Formats: sequence, C-alpha cells, structure tokens
Amino acid sequence: MKKGYVFRRDRMKKGIYVLPNLFTTANLFAGFYSAIASMKGMFEIAAIAILIAVVLDGLDGRIARITHTTSKFGSEYDSLCDLVTFGVAPGLLVYNWSLLAYGKWGWLAAFLFAVCGALRLARFNVQIGVIDSRVFNGLPIPGGAAAVATGVLLYFYLGGEGRYSSMSIMSSVIALSLFMVSSIKYYSFKDLNFFSRKPFMSFVLIVLILVIVVAEPQIMMFTFAFGYSLSGPVWGLFRVIRKLLADMKAKRTQCHGHIL
Repeated sequence: MKKGYVFRRDRMKKGIYVLPNLFTTANLFAGFYSAIASMKGMFEIAAIAILIAVVLDGLDGRIARITHTTSKFGSEYDSLCDLVTFGVAPGLLVYNWSLLAYGKWGWLAAFLFAVCGALRLARFNVQIGVIDSRVFNGLPIPGGAAAVATGVLLYFYLGGEGRYSSMSIMSSVIALSLFMVSSIKYYSFKDLNFFSRKPFMSFVLIVLILVIVVAEPQIMMFTFAFGYSLSGPVWGLFRVIRKLLADMKAKRTQCHGHIL
C-alpha cells in the first residue's frame, strides 16, 4: 500500500507542462464563448471564436513539439477540448443560426455533427502511429468546424441578416459529419517545413495568397475551408478513376498481346 502511495505521489510531482496546455485552455475558452454567443444570437462573433480556436489548436501541438513538452495528459486534454470547441460549439452555432426551423430534425442534424466529431477524435487517438502521418483518416474535426464557421461569416458578408433556414445547410452539415467518420484521406500538412529553404517563387506565392486573404477574408476563408472539406472526396474519386483507366489500359494491352 505504501509503495503504491509513493508511486502516485511521484507521478503527481511530475506535474504538467504549462505553456502548451495554456493554448489548449484558450482553445476551450474560445469554443465555450462561441457556444454562449450563438445562444444569444451573436452568430458572427460565435463563428469568429471558432476560427480563433482553430488557430490555437494548431499552435498548441506545434509549441509542444518545438519545446519538447508533449505528454499523454496534453494529448487527452486536447482531445476533450476539441470535442467542445469543434464538435459541440459548431453544432450549437449551426442549429441556432439555421437548423432551428426544422424542429427535431434540425437538432438531430446538429447532434450528428457533434457525435461524428467525437467518433473522429476517438479514432484518431487510437490510430496514432498506425496510419501515415502525412494524411488524416477522415475530415479533421477542426476542418469541419471551420467549414461551418466560415459559411456563417460568408452569409453575413453577402448581406444576410438574422437566421437563415435552408435545406442546403442541413445537407452540408450531414455531409461534413459523414466526411469526419469516413475513411477518406485528407492531407495533414504535417510534412511542411517552413524553417527550411524554399524556392523564391514559393515565397512570392505565399505572400500573394496572404494579400488576397486580407483583401477578402470572408470569401477566401470559406473557399479554403470548403475546398479542404471537398479535397478528400475529390482526390479519392480522382484516384479511383485513374486506377480504372490504368486497369482498362492493362486489359487492352493484354488483349492486344493475345491477338498478336
């Protein structure tokens, strides 16, 4: 009994890393604030809070790796915060903004988004080190949340006011939910190294993209988020078509060889 007590005390002495977990906590705060704002009808603010959380979520992991402060606690804490920020908060936002008019089916669609996000996070945690780190298995939950948030911002940027009830929104929410739990591969961007030397034109292209984003942030952020959510299915379809064409070419070559 005494040995077990000492073991637990030694583990508690190790503590937790403060800096990366502060960023994770800020991520959770932004998600919680988004949920409060959407319930009050402040949909633009709720959407902006989610996008801020997306940035914070990208920073906490990178800071932990750069400072060598990664830990099991930080990984679990990050997943729990992501469920609130990128699962529950976007679900509440899209429900209060659009799906409220559809009654039971509306909140069920919002719940589907949240539960698929939870399943996506759980599957990601058990597949770490199993699948190639250069790809995600299914749409990442921050990507789904960003698609919802940028869609709301684009609506108000184009002159919309108040709530917007449309079956296209419900269909999009359901599609994003299914993308998250699918086996469609998405590029993870984890192999990008901004500290290494790049061609001069690469830097020019990055600057040009930043200028366009600053000029039309709502349009460009929606384009990036929506485009990324579709990139997996489009790339998967392209691979299937390419494989079919290759098989047809191989069969044609085989048949030509038999004739000869």
